[in-house]
Amino acid sequence: MARAFLPEHRGQFLRCRPAAVEGSIGPAGRMRTTSMEEYGHPPAASPVNKTPGIMKHFLRVLTQFFVFLYCKCLWRGLKFVARKFTGRCELQRICYNNKHGARRTLKIESSLKYSKNELLQSALSTHPDKVEKIIDDIMTLKKINPDTNPQLGISLQASLLQIVGYRNLVAEVEKLRREPYDCENAQHEDMLIKLWKELRPDTPLTGRISKQWCEIGFQGSDPKTDFRGMGLLGLHNLLYFAEHDKAAALQMLHDSLLPKHKSAHRSRSEANTSEWEQKNVDKAIGYSFAIVGINITDLAYSLLVSGALKTHLYNVAPEMATLLDLKQTFCYLMQEFHRFWIEEDPSDIMEFNSVRAKFHRRVLRQLQDPDAALCPHFSAADLRLVNL
Repeated sequence: MARAFLPEHRGQFLRCRPAAVEGSIGPAGRMRTTSMEEYGHPPAASPVNKTPGIMKHFLRVLTQFFVFLYCKCLWRGLKFVARKFTGRCELQRICYNNKHGARRTLKIESSLKYSKNELLQSALSTHPDKVEKIIDDIMTLKKINPDTNPQLGISLQASLLQIVGYRNLVAEVEKLRREPYDCENAQHEDMLIKLWKELRPDTPLTGRISKQWCEIGFQGSDPKTDFRGMGLLGLHNLLYFAEHDKAAALQMLHDSLLPKHKSAHRSRSEANTSEWEQKNVDKAIGYSFAIVGINITDLAYSLLVSGALKTHLYNVAPEMATLLDLKQTFCYLMQEFHRFWIEEDPSDIMEFNSVRAKFHRRVLRQLQDPDAALCPHFSAADLRLVNL
């Protein structure tokens, strides 16, 4: 009986009434009763439909409570038991049970970050020159004899230098990204002209403002407008790539200028690597080299700021990562994106954003491995990217 009053039947119930009401008010005053659905309003949710949402909220709150309970009580209790059982503090266990690199440094970073001791927390933001002193303070706090544990101090120092080095690198990169290109700055102008000479060694530039800039992938006659998003960071990366891996940069520039056309596809398994690469050059390239370089700079920047690049830099930089490490990572990402673009074979440049997003996700998955190291496929004299 009560079913006629449920929300989902409200419109039907109201439409049943006008026949009785019409006689009393007359045709001139006839009232048309309209259901909420006819005005485009969705029917109100029934109490039965609200139950799953309430349960999800309850389970989420319950999960958060248990996580809080674990972090505040159980986790600290487990640490206390582990120390009593092994005779070693958490930092000792991490250093002795993990090899040098991201596996060890990420765990040390997490241990210091969530410690309730202010000295351990402050170690993450210490100055590089004070790392040795803070290591001594930590050894004293934990009552660890450096004479009987000589390797512990060395391991902690290396990892702590990686942590503070990453933080300093983020600050340095952010400062460079925020610095706009200034055509009145002679150093900025020299870098831009040098980029042209590296990528177009046989073609003199007719003028600072010229349509020739489009030949290396800028959008207009004045490249400074394209550096707005990434500032000088984009120019630094492009110039480093052109100078230190010139052959790869020139090949990518050449490929990017090729028109889009179809060709017979062969799988990589049907040919060796060189044949596969040569065959895929015939597929669509057709992107703007410099603009893609600035986009890949943005991708590398987002990986750095989000912390996703820690696994790579902690594995390849023995101590403090520098701007050079990021530039070398950029070179790797440029070449990998070039390969990825060819493999995806987009119909035109309008698909760039979707291809870039897909490439970004692939790199993120790769960096989730604590042993990941983005080693480039090229050899340059000053490269020191090695998997430790």
